[in-house]
Amino acid sequence: MEATKTLKLRIKDKHAAVLSLMAREVNQVWNYCNETSSRAIRERREWLSGFDLQKLTAGYSKCEGVRIGSATVQLVCEEYATRRKQFKKARLNWRVSNPKSAKYSLGWVPFKAGGVKYKAGQVSFLGHRFSLWDSYGLSRFDLRAGSFSQDARGRWYLNVCVKVDVPKSAGTGLVGIDLGLKTAATCSDGEELASGLYRKHEGALGIAQRARKKGRVRAIHAKIANTRKDAMHKFSTGLVARNAAIFVGNVSADAMVKTKMAKSTLDAGWSMLKTMLEYKSHGAGVVFEEVNEAYTTQTCSSCGVIPASSPKGRTGLRMRRWTCCDCGAEHHRDVNAAMNIAARGHARLGDSSCETRMSARGDVHRDVNAAMNIAARGHARL
Repeated sequence: MEATKTLKLRIKDKHAAVLSLMAREVNQVWNYCNETSSRAIRERREWLSGFDLQKLTAGYSKCEGVRIGSATVQLVCEEYATRRKQFKKARLNWRVSNPKSAKYSLGWVPFKAGGVKYKAGQVSFLGHRFSLWDSYGLSRFDLRAGSFSQDARGRWYLNVCVKVDVPKSAGTGLVGIDLGLKTAATCSDGEELASGLYRKHEGALGIAQRARKKGRVRAIHAKIANTRKDAMHKFSTGLVARNAAIFVGNVSADAMVKTKMAKSTLDAGWSMLKTMLEYKSHGAGVVFEEVNEAYTTQTCSSCGVIPASSPKGRTGLRMRRWTCCDCGAEHHRDVNAAMNIAARGHARLGDSSCETRMSARGDVHRDVNAAMNIAARGHARL
């Protein structure tokens, strides 16, 4: 099965100056589009499309000293028109090229398919050859569209789309996932994804911030983000490899960040995890669905009732284990919720939407059903 994947490779630091100059020219095109578009809206009530902006910027790449090509200019115009429509604004934020400014815009240089060529550990782009750390073996891929991007520490990366062969998952199990704050995710089989990476480094981050060591602050933030992303990639890849169906609760991160638990919610990274699970599942032929998680924490996964002894309200947040007063089953709170999510997802497998997604694997219903029954029996024995 063939799928599109974006590879990210780091460019060596000696090329940062050239890429920064290109990024400055990209910012000039963006700001020109921003000013021209906003004036057209204000004066003539005319919303310029990406094609209109491309006509107005034609010839810019031929000006003396300009390093970016016409294809990059066209992509910037298209991107500006797309973002203006997305955010429904007559004027977007200016892109700032001064690295000493607090509003500095991180560098970005887009290119079209065929815009870069790879040879002997280097990529050529607009007459420049950039050395990089080739951890993927780019010579094996047909490079398509992408971009050069800069991170907060000033490091540059090549982001390029390629076609890869993705084998279908051999997993036959079914798993439910309960998203939380103390643990970012808890599976119905007991596997957990740890949370609290930001809080673990909060002390060192505060010291660096008070000392005004901006470089150290950026490095700590990058370490937190990279560690979280690495853990989520390993967690999601393992789930996709072992299962034929994955169901996750539909908890809303947007709603939670408006509460007092905003810091813990952002630290957990629910949206990133669900995004990884979704695209990896679709690429491997695994069913992925979000199901309603209402009352999954309070409901006993063994007898299906909401007993008086189940955790409820804010006081229930402290209860990690509880016993059902109706059937006597002992539960780990988050595992119980994940079991209920898995059961609700299992009940939806007969729906037409899931039926269509699983039609390519006729044995999935049988195997998933067997895995679900085994999981339920094992959970009842806890």
